Amino acid sequence: MAIVSDQKQEEINSRIDPATSSSAEAMPEMVQLEEDLVPKAPGDMDDLGVDFSVLCNLALKLASTVPQFRTDWAATELRLPLQIVEKIYWQLKQDKLVEILGQDGVFLYRYSTTERGREFAKRLLEISGYVGPAPVSLEAYTAMIGWQVERQPEIDLESVQEALSHLVIPESSVRVAALAASSGRSLFLFGPAGNGKTTMGQSLHKVMKGELWIPYCLSIENMIIRIHDPQCHILYNDTEPKGNYDRRWIRIHRPLIIAGGEMTMEELDLVFNPGQRFYESPPHVKANGGTFLIDDFGRQRMEPHELLNRWIVPLERRVDFLSLNTGQKIEIPFELMLVVATNLTVEEVADPAFLRRMGYRLHLDLPTAEQYREIFDRCAKAAGVEVPSDLVPWMVSRYESEGRDLRASEPNELIQRAKDICKICCWDFQLTQHIMELAWEGYFGNPTLSK
Repeated sequence: MAIVSDQKQEEINSRIDPATSSSAEAMPEMVQLEEDLVPKAPGDMDDLGVDFSVLCNLALKLASTVPQFRTDWAATELRLPLQIVEKIYWQLKQDKLVEILGQDGVFLYRYSTTERGREFAKRLLEISGYVGPAPVSLEAYTAMIGWQVERQPEIDLESVQEALSHLVIPESSVRVAALAASSGRSLFLFGPAGNGKTTMGQSLHKVMKGELWIPYCLSIENMIIRIHDPQCHILYNDTEPKGNYDRRWIRIHRPLIIAGGEMTMEELDLVFNPGQRFYESPPHVKANGGTFLIDDFGRQRMEPHELLNRWIVPLERRVDFLSLNTGQKIEIPFELMLVVATNLTVEEVADPAFLRRMGYRLHLDLPTAEQYREIFDRCAKAAGVEVPSDLVPWMVSRYESEGRDLRASEPNELIQRAKDICKICCWDFQLTQHIMELAWEGYFGNPTLSK
C-alpha cells in the first residue's frame, strides 16, 4: 500500500470547504491500494474519530451475543483492525466486563463476557440495540461525501443522449436533462401521465459513473444512525477491495433511491426504531452522492406545499437538518441530484419560491402521431413482431374517435396484451387489427368494434 503523495493530499484538502476546518480535520486520509483509492486503515485509537466509550460499549454488546469469541471474529464484525480491537477488549477486561479464556496468537485471545458484563450489555442494549460495524463521525462522513462529489466523473451530452436513446423525446428535452445531470442541480419533470418522466429520472442516473465510499453508520454521542442499506446500496464490482483499509467504509455504486406516493413527512427525518433502538437515515441521506427521485409528486400522504417547504433549505444550502428524539438538530450533507416528477399541473403542486430553487424544469408532453408510430415500432421490434403498415394509422384514428390522448407508455402495453391474447388462443404472435381490438378492450375496457 502506498500513501497518497503530498501533492495529491493537498488536492484532497483543497476540495474540502476551508471555512469548515473540522471537516478538513475529519477527512479520512485516502491511500492507493493496488488500483483502488481507499480510506486509510486506522493505526491507533485517535485515527477513528469516535469516542472510546462508544467503541467499548459496541464491543461489549457484540460480545454478549455469543458464549465466547476470539479477537479476530470481533475485528471482522466491528470492521476494525485486530490490534485496536484487542485494546478495546483489554480495557473491558480491566473493567471486569469480559474475561480471557486463552491465547491463540499475537493479538489473538479468546474471551467471554462476565456476569457483570452481561448485565451492563443488557442495559446498553436497552439504550441502543445496534450491534455491527463500528461507526464513523458525522464530520468524517460530511467531509468524505463532499470530497467525492467534487471529484466524481464529469457527465457530457453524449453520455446523456445514449442513456436516453430508448426514449422518443425532442432533442431540446435531452439537452435540458443533460444540463441537470452534468451540473448536479435538481430537475423538475412535469406533464401528462404515461409519457416517460419516471423512466427519464431512472435513466439519467445511469450516466452517474464511478464508486462511492459510505460508512455503515454514524455515531452522534451514544446514538447510532445507520447509513448503509443493503436494499438500496449495491456493492461496487460486487466485491470489497483486498488489503488493509478502513473497513468501517463500504464501496458502492452511486445510489438511486426512488420515493413514490407512499412517502410521508416523517420518513424524511431520522426514524427511530423502538424495537431496534437506533436511527435509520431517511431516503435522501441514503441517496447522497447519487440520485433521489420523488415520483408521483403531489400524490403523497401530505400536502404538496409541506413537502416543498421541506426541500427549500436543502436545495439552497446543500445541507439538511435532521432531528434526534432528544430535540437535538444535526446538519448532514444534501449532495445529490434531486429529480421531482409529477403529472399534476405546476400550479397544483409548486410555488414560485420552490421553483426558483429547482435547477431545471422540463415539460414532457404527449407524443405526436409520428412519435407514437416510432414508439410503437420500437416496442414491436423489442417484442420480435412485425407491424402491418396500416395498423398504427388505424390505432391513431381510434384514439381520435374515442377522444383519447396518445401516451408514450401505451404502445408497449397494447403489444404485451396482444402477446397474451395470442398465447392463450394458441395463435402465432402477430399484430392484426382483430387482435389489437381485443388488446384495446383488455387495456381500456371498451367493447371491441367487431366480434
